[in-house]
Amino acid sequence: LQLVESGGGLVEPGGSLTLSCVGSEFLLEWYAIAWFRQAPGKEREKVGCLAVRNGITNYTESVKGRFTLSSDTSKNTVYLQMTKLEQTDTGVYYCATAKWNDEIWYADESDYWGQGTQVTVSP
Repeated sequence: LQLVESGGGLVEPGGSLTLSCVGSEFLLEWYAIAWFRQAPGKEREKVGCLAVRNGITNYTESVKGRFTLSSDTSKNTVYLQMTKLEQTDTGVYYCATAKWNDEIWYADESDYWGQGTQVTVSP
């Protein structure tokens, strides 16, 4: 079972990128899929989570109104659309299966993680 991220790159502040997370050998629609990011020298932090089957989303405060999670089950893919990017959004972005109870979601070592994709926001 595998998750593969793609879509990272270099973008100027104010720009947009869309990241993809593709599932291999399992159907994402039965999972909550979360995105995390890690900037150099910093702890990994939450970005957002999507309950694929019912479309419910939850975002960390710093990305609300700028990032949007969506899915295409025919492609077994979850997307993270990022707009109005800021330099503080720079980091390696990871998708993972997640556990979600009430408004608390998280992923740990028992979940499936992708290898990450680099997002760099720079003038």
